[in-house]
Amino acid sequence: MFSMVALYYKPTCPFCRRVLAVVDRLNIEVELKDITEAAIEAELIGLGGKKQVPYLVDTDKDEAMYESDDIITHLQTHYGKASAPTKPRIHIADNVCVSCEG
Repeated sequence: MFSMVALYYKPTCPFCRRVLAVVDRLNIEVELKDITEAAIEAELIGLGGKKQVPYLVDTDKDEAMYESDDIITHLQTHYGKASAPTKPRIHIADNVCVSCEG
């Protein structure tokens, strides 16, 4: 059903972009599931109970979670060098967003 790690996301979501930046930086193989497709949205709601992204499913660690900070911490802990969690810089509309969550 899933690869080892699947990420439900929406391309326009800034919180998803934060997670994707960490996935890219850590060079993690992740199955991306875009919820703008109706079938993927229904799958997300069936798994997590709500239409909220990002949502990570890690079958290897038997974990599933919402919230970008929690997802980033999980990825850094299990798939990267553990260091103080950082909020990656991403470009949004020609601006640099250090932390879209405040």
